[in-house]
Amino acid sequence: MALIGQRNRLTIVREAPPGFYLDGGTHGEILLPGRYIPRGTRPGDILDVFVYRDSEDRLVATTERPFSMVGEFASLRVVSINPRVGIFLDWGLSKDLLLPIREQKDGLLPGYWVVVYVLLDALTDRIIASARINRHLNLTLPTYAEGQAVGLLITGATPLGYNAIVENAHHGLLYGSELAAPLKMGQRLTGYVRTVRPDGKIDLGLDPAGYRRVANYTEEIIKALQAAGGRLPFHDGSSPGEIRAAFGMSKKAFKQSIGALFKARRIMISGHDIRLTTAGE
Repeated sequence: MALIGQRNRLTIVREAPPGFYLDGGTHGEILLPGRYIPRGTRPGDILDVFVYRDSEDRLVATTERPFSMVGEFASLRVVSINPRVGIFLDWGLSKDLLLPIREQKDGLLPGYWVVVYVLLDALTDRIIASARINRHLNLTLPTYAEGQAVGLLITGATPLGYNAIVENAHHGLLYGSELAAPLKMGQRLTGYVRTVRPDGKIDLGLDPAGYRRVANYTEEIIKALQAAGGRLPFHDGSSPGEIRAAFGMSKKAFKQSIGALFKARRIMISGHDIRLTTAGE
């Protein structure tokens, strides 16, 4: 059976003036319009197509690839607004995706970008978008391991850093102190799990091994100090960007590392620099 809002491998049943008709299982025959037919395709061939409903509510197929399918989150651009219907988003197909009024957030204008969840509307059986993303996050307790690499979609800034959707399912937080530069809403990147809290919230970082690399980082800092003659102009107040450029680590990892070195009496820390002690040499 063909799945609406997903890519399907469907067999061509017959050819007709509008295009090819594909076997949609219980949905019956599904039209693939002629403009989407790959050259050299014949009845009996199997095609990889995306299935959705056209403006007349008919199931149709396309070989175009949408930016996001049903069950996925994405950052999409606002194309136009119909005050009576909703907002239309560019999702990579010739037909724009509807963000209904009931699923909107305030302040969207043409050209703006918005993070949405793509779903099959239970009322109309049509594919729509929802900007109320918290309703569609997975609320089960995550089972990610500390240090695990995960795909992130940035959904917006907070006083602590940036909210992110983890692996298209869960809510996570990237702390601003971990970052060398600002992030953008809708940005996709790889992050690493710091910890999963009992309430299911996930603390994230951008360093691959997090806290477990502190021991390695301390040795890197010692080597850098030795190469610089025992002094470096970095300290607790140095910016995340300066620290990442100099050491390739987050500010949080740097502070943990120099804290460990200070406790071991290998360095001294001032408001202007860090210096090797006799023990550090």
